[in-house]
Amino acid sequence: MQYDLLNKMKIEKIDCYKLNIYSKIIEKYINNDTKLSPFYRDAPSIENFEKTIKEKTFCAKKRNELVIHLKEQYSQLVYSDNVKKNIALLENKNTYTVTTGHQLNLFSGPLYFIYKIISTLNLAKQLNDKYQQYRFIPIYWMASEDHDFEEIRFFNYNGKKFQWNKKHSKGAVGTLNTEGLDTVFKKLDSELKDSLFYKEVKNLYAECYLKSETLSEATLKFVNQLFGEYGLIILDANSKRLKKSLIPYLKEEITQKTSYTEVTKTIASLKNIFPDYKPTVNPREINLFYLENNSRNRIIYSNGEYLIENLNKTFTENELLNEIDSTPEKFSPNVIFRPLYQEIILPNICYIGGGGEIAYWLQLKSFFNSQKIDFPLLLLRNSVLMMPQKSLKKIDKVGIQISDLFLNKSLLIDKITHNISDIKIDFSDFKLQLQKQFEKLYDTATKTDASFLGSVKAQEVKQNKGIDVLEKRLLKAQKRKLEAQINSIISIQNELFPNNSLQERTINFTTFYEKMGDDFIKELMYNLDPLESKFTIFIY
Repeated sequence: MQYDLLNKMKIEKIDCYKLNIYSKIIEKYINNDTKLSPFYRDAPSIENFEKTIKEKTFCAKKRNELVIHLKEQYSQLVYSDNVKKNIALLENKNTYTVTTGHQLNLFSGPLYFIYKIISTLNLAKQLNDKYQQYRFIPIYWMASEDHDFEEIRFFNYNGKKFQWNKKHSKGAVGTLNTEGLDTVFKKLDSELKDSLFYKEVKNLYAECYLKSETLSEATLKFVNQLFGEYGLIILDANSKRLKKSLIPYLKEEITQKTSYTEVTKTIASLKNIFPDYKPTVNPREINLFYLENNSRNRIIYSNGEYLIENLNKTFTENELLNEIDSTPEKFSPNVIFRPLYQEIILPNICYIGGGGEIAYWLQLKSFFNSQKIDFPLLLLRNSVLMMPQKSLKKIDKVGIQISDLFLNKSLLIDKITHNISDIKIDFSDFKLQLQKQFEKLYDTATKTDASFLGSVKAQEVKQNKGIDVLEKRLLKAQKRKLEAQINSIISIQNELFPNNSLQERTINFTTFYEKMGDDFIKELMYNLDPLESKFTIFIY
């Protein structure tokens, strides 16, 4: 246990691999399984970043286009000197980016949205301190072209769901107008009345979501308000200027279907090495969407033509290639193709994501190689549990560790019962005595016929099973007797892991921001280290 230097908050860190919270493929990645090494560039250690930089190629023209786009994007926004400085630095050949990406979740959605960005900011800072001959710029890539409105339309706070009730035509969510977000604000306002920083939370929502025309604009303002002072650059890449760089890759996707071929081969290779491997995403024959009339629809090749799903619109190959030349902004990458787009337009050396994201990036290296695009280092974002001091005191009383709260409910109850029972619920001593008695019987049995030896073995099995049954019955009886104490700990687990899920995947940052204000962000910034594979617990 350690203390931070800001508010004397207790900090505890647990090795991620001990908590059983990741898929098998991510556990192998964290533990540097050599069988997995062909599917990524290098381990994301501080030493490997310089190697990646020296191998990175990125042309001046792309830098210039990126800076022009960012200046246009930020032109109507009040932003910090640090952001201005970082945008200008992107024109320099010795400047590189570290990037995270996320959907445009309403008011940030679940907490890990915040943690991803802080991981990115902290990595950029560490790299700037370590390699002062280069500059490293933190980037948040807004998934403004995503069309999964159901995933982003709500956030959870104070045990309630705050949902944006709006009809959506399956178009890019970034273009959605903000009509109806005032209703969410009224509900939030009624819940925040008695909190310490309720005015700050209200103003943050109102300034960003009630004074913007689109969800992209609102998200840009919101993230800039929270992280602009740290120099974070927010990028909305749904742009004709930027997509011009994508034109040759779009054409190859249409004519050669390379992403499907390469990713399919990679999945087969992973399954061959790891027989229980299951791909995070499966490639389509064409991994692009078409944007038109407020909709985002798949491009499907069928009978020699290219069909735009749901639009009753078809192209010949030449027509579609001409469309790419004239209006590249109408072509939207899906989850397979988006990472390539990112690495084409950014001088990027590292992508930071959650376990699911890193898992699908592991499917992409062969595709990147086929396009002669540098593959970035991959870094798992920080994970956090915010825990009240009173909860820590309660679990200390029953002799369990914070890590025990990550156990499934049944195992946790067993552990608590064993810890607080005044009766020893462990019959291993009896089993040891039984074993010694049967050793004597076996000695006798070997001196007679085989049938008697078989009877002794059968009796030993029966006796051991009987002891197991008695032990389970005693455990069950003690659970009933100690039910009140057990339930007090289970209620803590339920509070910290709502819906049997990690806290960071469920509740909104408002839960803590209303209590701490900007200090919540500062605490995270100060204490999270993106290069250590630790799960961090903040005890407040």
